[in-house]
Amino acid sequence: MADTEYTEYVTAALPWLRRTAYLLCGDVHSADDVVQIAITRLYTNWRRARAAGNLDAYVRAILVRTFLNERRRPWSRERLFGRVDELRAVANPDVETREEVRVALMRVAPGQRAVLVLRFLFDLPVAEVARTLRCSEGTVKSQTSDGLAALRTQMGVAR
Repeated sequence: MADTEYTEYVTAALPWLRRTAYLLCGDVHSADDVVQIAITRLYTNWRRARAAGNLDAYVRAILVRTFLNERRRPWSRERLFGRVDELRAVANPDVETREEVRVALMRVAPGQRAVLVLRFLFDLPVAEVARTLRCSEGTVKSQTSDGLAALRTQMGVAR
């Protein structure tokens, strides 16, 4: 019964998990790795996760912490191939802008990137982001400020 519930939940959550991981990681392969590790951790803690008040928030926290943990590993800084930042969709300006923001976001520090994704793409309040990242609200606020400044710099936008 528990395995069935887990499978049903992960099947339904997989699209937003992959989308979030892609926004954090910047490439599909790393995102898939982070999602795989996160859902494995979810499986090992499924009983505790089911008892959580907000299962999606619990899983989102696992995903973001997995991303941050993976970024700390030395091998995560190794790249086997060049970046593909030059690829842009020309037909739709919204797609162009979205791609520019994504590329700029990948150049922001991982912790700041996690805060920006949670605050502005998930529209979470400061307190929820602080709980997710296990840090103070002041840290979230400063990471938000620093992350936005870095994002503006990357995009060449004057403050």
